Amino acid sequence: MTDKSNSPSETLPEDELQYQISEEQSESKKKITLNQVWNKILHFGLGEPTVRIGTAVASLVMIALVVWVMSKFFLKAEKNNDLPTPPSSALVTTPIVPMNEVYTPLLASSFSVFREAQLHTILPPKPRSTVTEYTIVEGDTLFGIAEKFGLKPESLLWCNQHIFGNNPHNIYPGVTILIPPFDGAIYEWAEGSGLNGVAKFYNVTPDVIVDWPGNQLDRATLGDFSLPNIPVGKMLFIPNGYGQFSDWLEQYTRDKPATSTITGSACGTITSGYIGSGTFIWPTTETWISGYEYSPATNHRAIDIAGSIGNIIYAVDDGVVVYSNWNQNGYGNLIVVDHGNGWQSVYAHLDTFLKYCGDNVSQGEQIATLGNTGNSSGPHLHFELRSETYGAVNPHDFLIFP
Repeated sequence: MTDKSNSPSETLPEDELQYQISEEQSESKKKITLNQVWNKILHFGLGEPTVRIGTAVASLVMIALVVWVMSKFFLKAEKNNDLPTPPSSALVTTPIVPMNEVYTPLLASSFSVFREAQLHTILPPKPRSTVTEYTIVEGDTLFGIAEKFGLKPESLLWCNQHIFGNNPHNIYPGVTILIPPFDGAIYEWAEGSGLNGVAKFYNVTPDVIVDWPGNQLDRATLGDFSLPNIPVGKMLFIPNGYGQFSDWLEQYTRDKPATSTITGSACGTITSGYIGSGTFIWPTTETWISGYEYSPATNHRAIDIAGSIGNIIYAVDDGVVVYSNWNQNGYGNLIVVDHGNGWQSVYAHLDTFLKYCGDNVSQGEQIATLGNTGNSSGPHLHFELRSETYGAVNPHDFLIFP
């Protein structure tokens, strides 16, 4: 008896059989290709990241599908609900609220956004109400300290005249100065002072001084303003007070020359010498400002030109040296040149002298070297230009910039 098994060749036509075989081969190739790709991914150590990315993509697809189904069927069905439509007269866009009631609108959702807590909250500085103290450190300047406390530089001068005098260069590390609550002046009460005179000097009224709470002045026991009962040495803050600075450089002219200890002899009266042209060249080799600019408000009527110790200093115009010596008022080694036409030039903090009292100098001639003597926070040239008519002027307005 012949065995009639149901083999594919016997049950299917030949063309269908070939199609099935080719389809099985294609599926087998796909499986081999996918396995090869996955093995390469594993070979490069990217298996876990690939699984994570695939999971994330699948999650996003599922979320998008759920949102689409919700919007397509549930929301549409909710829209098509046969609810009774209110008459047009019942539609009110703005609720009517009685005058004595407060209308609170209904929120569409109870969801709210919370602000993330900051671990390091930056609070604005509190305004000062009393006079405080500050100890000067290396590198401090009058302008830098003033900026740190939100004050004008001149206020620091007026509040510390018992330390600075009228010279903004009198700043030394370790010295403690007074910091006012805001711009103004501090006056150390002296014997024989009167409130009327002090107030007039600082351009305020006596009431401004008396009424400042920090001064702790009792009108009932104060007495006569011309000779008030204020202890000698008491520090009084004068809100918005300011005065007039005095010049901290003695004037030296051809009629009153200085004595130079460098040459060991007096200059004597100079009746002749070079006369300047009134045109002024730049006084040193460097051209940038270091430290202080021209600032009449802080009694710094000069420019501080940067440089290194030993840089050459030039005479800005023809003239005669009327001061060549050490100066006790903070200038250190100082040269003053009188130009004979109402102008003088001042060169301070010098390292060495090349010209001495009574010497004639020509414009551009070397007269000294740059230094760091006197009240100086670093090597620089303190340069002033003085006029008999206008006093110490801004050198930037007259010097020819190289």
